[in-house]
Amino acid sequence: MNIALVTYQPVGKYTGAGVEQEDALLTSHLQSRGHQVTAEIWSDPSVDWRSYEVVMLKSPWDYFDRIDEFYAWLDTLERLQVRVLNPVATVRWNSDKKYLLDMQAAGVRIVPTHWLPRGSRFRPEALFAELQTEQLIVKPAISGGAKNTFSLRPADAATHTLDLDTLLAEEDFLAQPFLPQIQTAGEWSLIYLGGKFSHCVLKTPKSGDFRVQHHLGGGIEPRPAPAHLRHAADDIVARFAQGCLYARVDGVEVEGDFMLMELELIEPFLYLTSDEKAPQRYEEGLRALV
Repeated sequence: MNIALVTYQPVGKYTGAGVEQEDALLTSHLQSRGHQVTAEIWSDPSVDWRSYEVVMLKSPWDYFDRIDEFYAWLDTLERLQVRVLNPVATVRWNSDKKYLLDMQAAGVRIVPTHWLPRGSRFRPEALFAELQTEQLIVKPAISGGAKNTFSLRPADAATHTLDLDTLLAEEDFLAQPFLPQIQTAGEWSLIYLGGKFSHCVLKTPKSGDFRVQHHLGGGIEPRPAPAHLRHAADDIVARFAQGCLYARVDGVEVEGDFMLMELELIEPFLYLTSDEKAPQRYEEGLRALV
């Protein structure tokens, strides 16, 4: 099939992240299976999206910096009736972390979250008390790559209040308690291709940090998915990622249960090099959906 592999205009923000290498690996494998694959920048107005059988979102990593433009692009694809994977409605829903509220209402255990709507003021004392924590993680509701993410303790929260008030004037944020399990045990990522479990990695932050992103020095280790965590992730994908070519379920184990941090359905790094059969599963999932 004729495929547009959707990427972004490189601006150097994610140097070392391996995005280009994973895209190249996937492109090479799909081409070896007889597909025609063309890398297209989602924000390029000259692209004729109707010329492709499927528009496959892979690495539009700057979408959260240009969210209104991104939404308008999704509207265009929908109007043109282009086949998009993952589906446009799912991508819209997943672009704003308010989707976590939907999942919590449906019974999914998420990290306790307080929503900070645009135009509100940052009140650290109240947040520390409400979330019963000595360390807050504060981040935008629409974001990626740890952009504008703060780790705050009571002693230093006041020094960032002005910064956060300024950011809150422009967009929604959320506050969550820091989970020490991220540093002591790591964060699990379970990857699903074509709706089926593919592989799993355990991510750990570098010493002294709390962010597990690989482009920020986090470690990645392929691991078998523990059965109880796999069961929880299977249920999440079955309920919230229907019709999706790919999904990444990120979470931590807390008191023996899986606690969801993110359900990544737009531009997740899929750690395809961590399992030699992952590209094959990706292609099989693509064929099953198109």
